Amino acid sequence: MAEAAEQSRPYSPLENQVMTALSGVVDPELGLDLVNLGLIYDVAVDAAGLCTVTMTLTTMGCPLTDYLHDDITKTVKGVAGINDCKINLTFEPPWTIEMMSRYAKVALGLHG
Repeated sequence: MAEAAEQSRPYSPLENQVMTALSGVVDPELGLDLVNLGLIYDVAVDAAGLCTVTMTLTTMGCPLTDYLHDDITKTVKGVAGINDCKINLTFEPPWTIEMMSRYAKVALGLHG
């Protein structure tokens, strides 16, 4: 998973499944998944199957906000045991390239 995850508790097996599913959601501009980009800060699933995804974007006013929202929602709701998805968009802490996984940095040529 991305190095920048802000979770303060271990993920449940279902939350791990959601994170795995989210690794399939690709930022079309960068060509890398949101998890490796460090844009997913947390996932939490309650007893009713509501999954809350706390995330950020690389920049405020990102033109892909609606596209990513729809893709995340569809992906999360596709995980067995998830009934609904809520996305908390935050800019705290602000995203930086240090939040990307090593894989993402290498893929984008930022390994130096």
